[in-house]
Amino acid sequence: MKAFGIILIVVGILMLIFTNINFTTEEKVVDAGPIEINKKENKSIGWPTWAGGVAVVAGVALAVAGRKR
Repeated sequence: MKAFGIILIVVGILMLIFTNINFTTEEKVVDAGPIEINKKENKSIGWPTWAGGVAVVAGVALAVAGRKR
């Protein structure tokens, strides 16, 4: 339980630092013999800042509860 708490603390801190992740996907639109047309699309995954704070608080609570046992 203590290890899971530490993991939650680290993930929560990373969520507070990086509020979203951007990445690019490539999709084949047309593939007709020698002709190939690809489409690149930028996507992002975002989360609220408070979610990182909740993860840190939950991780601290789990780490403290794991130490008392």
